[in-house]
Amino acid sequence: MGKGDIKSKKGKINRGTFGASRPKKKQNKATKKEKTTSAS
Repeated sequence: MGKGDIKSKKGKINRGTFGASRPKKKQNKATKKEKTTSAS
């Protein structure tokens, strides 16, 4: 369980990949709209 372990969180961070042990944070539709409207 370290940097070389693909299935661990540390291994996912090291490789820069996502999966069950390191899920991607999904962006809310409400927050996405706020960012686009505030920019213009």
